[in-house]
Amino acid sequence: MAFSRITVLDPPSRGVSRRAAVMLASLLTSLFLLHCLTGRCGPASPLRTSPTRSLEEPRAQRTKRLLSGWDAPELSSDGDAGGSPGVQMPGEAPVPPLAASRRMPPRFAAKLSPLGDGSKKLPQALIIGVKKGGTRALLEFLRVHPDIRAVGAEPHFFDRNYEDGLEWYRELMPKTLEGQITMEKTPSYFVTREAPARIAAMSRDTKLIVVVRDPVTRAISDYTQTLSKKPDIPSFESLTFKNRTTGLIDTSWSAIQIGIYAKHLDNWLQFFPMRQILFVSGERLISDPAGELGRVQDFLGLKRIITDKHFYFNQTKGFPCLKKAEGSSKPHCLGKTKGRTHPNIDPEVVQRLRDFYRPFNMKFYQMTGRFFGWDD
Repeated sequence: MAFSRITVLDPPSRGVSRRAAVMLASLLTSLFLLHCLTGRCGPASPLRTSPTRSLEEPRAQRTKRLLSGWDAPELSSDGDAGGSPGVQMPGEAPVPPLAASRRMPPRFAAKLSPLGDGSKKLPQALIIGVKKGGTRALLEFLRVHPDIRAVGAEPHFFDRNYEDGLEWYRELMPKTLEGQITMEKTPSYFVTREAPARIAAMSRDTKLIVVVRDPVTRAISDYTQTLSKKPDIPSFESLTFKNRTTGLIDTSWSAIQIGIYAKHLDNWLQFFPMRQILFVSGERLISDPAGELGRVQDFLGLKRIITDKHFYFNQTKGFPCLKKAEGSSKPHCLGKTKGRTHPNIDPEVVQRLRDFYRPFNMKFYQMTGRFFGWDD
């Protein structure tokens, strides 16, 4: 029988086996690294969709809405729709990019806006009073000036919101360019005892504007505004007196107290020299708006740009109106809440109020060096 010859090979040496194993391990490692580099492994891969990432877009959109809505218009304390704090106007930068503002509260995001489009500054001038004196009219007229940027709504920082801090206050301001003046108006500052010290702590160079009006007429106007909101309040006559028989005036009633201008001015003069305070006549703001605005522009160190050509008198409202408001080519009159018809007040009550205010008015004339003619 013939047998086939079988050749038996010797097993490979241990050295060869080790080299093969190393090569195989190296190949597998290379393949794994290549797999990861293509983004198919690891929790940090940008190509993986995780629940966390899927929630980021809605949050980003909400933040963007908050940023764009931060400057939404709001009502002033007088009930008028005023311009909003920092509302975007022609020449201002849009809301900062979302990526830049995402990590901070909306009120601080504007700090990251690009250079060259202005910045938010603390106000250099304030309209501090008085309520129902004509502060809204003055603010609206001043906003026509290209070198004045003003908050439309009343911030009430130095009387109600002081604990929020100056950075919060600054963020309410509109952006200004070099040479422009930042302003705001809150009429209750004039009668707030703490306001002068707080404003002086911000800057002793702040310029202050007070719009004053015949205190008797002002008190009736103040009452008329309250009456429009609360029709069931007592009569003007009953609120005026502590005792109608004796004729003792109730000076605790705010409508009466606000008109004691000399008393409030004393408080301001402890912190600011008279040269930094300008008194505007509410009556002349109606009869001669350009003349009063000329004085204000001079006081602020600005060129007299707002003149007679900017106004026309509205016979229906009994007020001057702007031919062109800020950022608009259309005429603009103050809101319907301005120029309300006053209720009929007992002439005897009016006369007693005039007698009450006369000595305070005389002192006020002496302090300011200006005769307003309320006692004629």
